[in-house]
Amino acid sequence: MAIPDFQSCMIPILRTIADGAEYSMKQVADMLAIQFDLSEQEKTQMLPSGRQELFYNRVAWAKFYLSKAELILSPKRGSIKISEAGIKLLSEKVDYINLKYLKRFPAYVTFKELTKSESENDLGVDEQDGASQTPEELLESAHQKIKKELAQELLANILSCSPVFFENLVVELLVKMGYGGSRKDAGQRVGQTSDGGIDGIIKEDRLGLDTIYIQAKRWQGGVGRPEIQKFVGALQGQRAKKGVFITTSYYTQEAKEYVSFVDTKVVLIDGQLLAELMIDFDVGVSPAATYVVKKINTDYFEEV
Repeated sequence: MAIPDFQSCMIPILRTIADGAEYSMKQVADMLAIQFDLSEQEKTQMLPSGRQELFYNRVAWAKFYLSKAELILSPKRGSIKISEAGIKLLSEKVDYINLKYLKRFPAYVTFKELTKSESENDLGVDEQDGASQTPEELLESAHQKIKKELAQELLANILSCSPVFFENLVVELLVKMGYGGSRKDAGQRVGQTSDGGIDGIIKEDRLGLDTIYIQAKRWQGGVGRPEIQKFVGALQGQRAKKGVFITTSYYTQEAKEYVSFVDTKVVLIDGQLLAELMIDFDVGVSPAATYVVKKINTDYFEEV
C-alpha cells in the first residue's frame, strides 16, 4: 500500500487512541503502519533530506493539526491521548477528516487566526479534499526542483568549457571530497598521464596509502561497455585496484552491468551525479539564500 498523506492519518490516529490511554508518538506510528499495511521499505522511506522517515513525518503533522483542533491532548511530553471532543467525533461515525473539516472546531479556527496562515494555501497545505503534503515535504520538493534545474545548468556550462577546464574541475571536486591531499598535489597528477584510457592518478587519502586512476570525459551520447572495457584494461595494465570514470553524459545498461562483474573496483559517475556532487561540495556554485527550519526543543521546557 502507498504511504498515506497526513490528512488520511487523522481519523486512524483518533481510532488508535480511542480507549483514552496515553500513547507515545512512536507507538501510534507503529500501530498505524500495521493498519496501513506498510512494507518495511515504506516504513523506512526517508524525506529527500534523509533526516526523518516520511511516514513518521506525516503522522506527526496529522497529530499537530488534531491537537490544534483540541481533538487530542498532550498530558505530558512525548505522549498523546484522545480528548472528549475527539471521542465525540468518533461517535459520529466520520470516516475521513482533513484541514477543511477541522474548521468546524473553534480551537482550530483560533489557531488559524493567530498564525495568519495564508501562506499555507500558497504552499499547498490547504483545506481541500484529497491528498496534500506536509510543510517539510513541500519545502524539500521545492529544494529538489531547484537543485535539479541547477544541475542541468551546471552540465550545460561544463560542456561549453575546454577539456583542460574539465580536468581541473574534476581535481577540484575530488579534493573537496577528501581525495588527493592538496589541490597542488592533486593537480600535478591529473592530466599528466598518457597511458591509454587513463587521464590521471590521484591519492585516495592524504597519506597516499592507495591511488585511484581516473578517466574524465565530456560526452554528448551514452558511454557504452567498450569504453569502460578500455578503461578497465588500462587499470589492469597498471595493476590498479580502483578507478573512477567520470562523464558529463550517461552510461548504458551494458556498461553498468559490466563493472559489476569485473574484479577491479570501478565507480561510474554520470553527468547527473557529477552535478549533484558539485552542488553538495560547492564546486562551481555558491549559496544564494539560506533558510533554517527550527523545531521546539522539548528538553528546554521540561521542569526539574
